Amino acid sequence: MTDTPLDFGDPADLDRLRREFRAWLAEHPLPERQSGEPVPVFLRRWHRLLHSGGWVGLDVPERYGGRGLTALHQVAISDELGACRAPGVPRIGYLAHALLEFGSEEQRLRFLPRMLAGDEVWCQGFSEPGAGSDLAGMSTFAERHDDHYTVRGQKLWTSYAQYSGLCLLLARTDRAAPAHKSISAFVLPLDRPGVTVRPLRAANGDDEFCELFLDDVRVEESERVGAEGVGWALAMTTVSYERNALDTGHISKYGLLVERLRRHAAERHGGLPDGLLSRIGRCVVDYEVLVAHARRRTAERLAGQVAGPESSVDKLLMTRTEQRLYDTALEVFPDELAGEGGELFGDYLYSRAASVYGGTSQIQRNIIAKRILHLPSNG
Repeated sequence: MTDTPLDFGDPADLDRLRREFRAWLAEHPLPERQSGEPVPVFLRRWHRLLHSGGWVGLDVPERYGGRGLTALHQVAISDELGACRAPGVPRIGYLAHALLEFGSEEQRLRFLPRMLAGDEVWCQGFSEPGAGSDLAGMSTFAERHDDHYTVRGQKLWTSYAQYSGLCLLLARTDRAAPAHKSISAFVLPLDRPGVTVRPLRAANGDDEFCELFLDDVRVEESERVGAEGVGWALAMTTVSYERNALDTGHISKYGLLVERLRRHAAERHGGLPDGLLSRIGRCVVDYEVLVAHARRRTAERLAGQVAGPESSVDKLLMTRTEQRLYDTALEVFPDELAGEGGELFGDYLYSRAASVYGGTSQIQRNIIAKRILHLPSNG
C-alpha cells in the first residue's frame, strides 16, 4: 500500500531517487535512541545523519544548502522515512519554505544552510494561551522604535523550545489593523535577555511542548522576516507544509497500521465483533480519503497555488484519521497495553494531542466556517 503512494504524474527520476535512498538506508541503519538521551537530541543526531547523505532540503535551491529538486522529490523521501518507521522527518521544511518565500536574500543565506545541516535548531512561536492557535486572537505585541522592536507576550505549545537556538516568532505590530494585516514575523534568538522557556510535561511523559515568556525583548528591524503585516500570509505558508500528511511522512505510517488491521481482520475470518470490523472499515476509508486529499494539496502546490485557509481541512482530516486509527488499533491488539505499554500505546497517547498541536480542531472549524464558507460569526 505504501510502495507508490504518489502515482499522480511523478517525474521520471522519482523511482530512481527512492531506490538511491533505500540503498543509502541499507548502508546507514536507523540510529537507536541511547538510554536517557532526550528525544530532540536523538532527532538532531538523526537529522545530521540524513543531511550527511544529502537527504534534507531536497526542494531547497542549492545556493541555500539544498539540492534544488522539486517538492515531489522531498515528499517522496518523507514517505520513504515514514514507511520504514524512521525516527521522524526533520521538522524544518515548513520553516525553510517560510524563509524562502518571505525572507530577505541575506536571511536566506544566513539561516537556511545551517538550518538544513542541523547546526542551528529552530522552533515556532505561533500559539498563545489566550488564543490557542487562533492567530486572529494573538496578543503578543512588538512595539516599533527607530531601528528595533520591543516584544512583550507569551507563547504556548512551542515544540522543543528548550533545545532550540532560534524561534520563528509571530507578533502584532499594529493594534488597530485587522488580524490579517497586523501580524509580523521575526527571527528571535532564544538566548536574548527577556526570553524565558518553560517545558510542559505531557501525558506520555514527553516534554515536547513549552511555554515561551517574552518580557520586553529587543528584536532588531533586520530580524523581521518580510514586511510589517505579512505574518498572517507567512503563517499560512508554514502550516500548509506542517499539516500536509505527505510532507510529514504520516501517510505511510498510517498506511502500515491500516494494512496491519486489514490483515488481522482477514486472518480472523470474521471472528472479530461486527462493531470492531465496522471501525476498521472506517479507518480504511479515513486513510484513503486523507491520501487522496494530500495528493490533491501537493499537486496544487506544484502548480504554484498559494497556501490558504484550506489547510484547516487538511489538519482536521489528519487528526480524525490518526485518532480513530490508533484508538481502533489498541482495541484490536490489546496486548499492546500490557505492562507499560508497547510502541502502539505510545503512538495512541501522542495521537490525543493531534486535536491541539498545529491548531486545535475548534479553531480549524472556525476558520473553515468564516474564511471558506463565509458564515456569519453570530449566525
